[in-house]
Amino acid sequence: MNFINLIDYAGTFAFAISGIRLASAKRFDWFGAYVVGLVTAIGGGTTRDLLLNVTPFWMLQPSYLIVTGVALISAILFGKVLIKFNNTFFIFDAIGLGLFVVVGIERTLRAGFPFWVAIVMGMITGSVGGIIRDILINELPLIFRKDIYALACVIGGLVFFGCSALHFSPIITQIASAGSVILTRVLAVRFHISLPVLKGYENN
Repeated sequence: MNFINLIDYAGTFAFAISGIRLASAKRFDWFGAYVVGLVTAIGGGTTRDLLLNVTPFWMLQPSYLIVTGVALISAILFGKVLIKFNNTFFIFDAIGLGLFVVVGIERTLRAGFPFWVAIVMGMITGSVGGIIRDILINELPLIFRKDIYALACVIGGLVFFGCSALHFSPIITQIASAGSVILTRVLAVRFHISLPVLKGYENN
């Protein structure tokens, strides 16, 4: 197993936990929570693979379904700990976002697409699962709020491109890219940094 696979599984676990955590807050049963966690974990990657015209990754091996199951069991066993810390969702969501951006970029480049496409696919990989999750639990998706979310993915993609241009090793490039996404999300929330809201215009 190479480093990018480890990142992929870690991101799957983190995003699954974030989905299951929100599902528990909405009082979903175990199966419902598993579905929300799974969709959160594979939604972005599935969309990416369909756009790249390749078989969705989770259809080639069951490991992603198993990782989501492990996340559910972890939430059941340590649910009180997860609920106790209100920022648990944010932490796992930020980690999953950063890791999945890297996975999306790597897989797009391996498919032979140019870097600008890879940045877009990194954003899709990181954010679409969260959009589907929020829709399922009847919440306004984070990407449509003032939060720095999709933009954090773009920043991670630009960092990946910069590190590649400077000929950094793949592992350093991947860590720097994921870290920049996570750091951007943390700083944005910590210091209440957000994009301007588009004001509505009424017809006279």
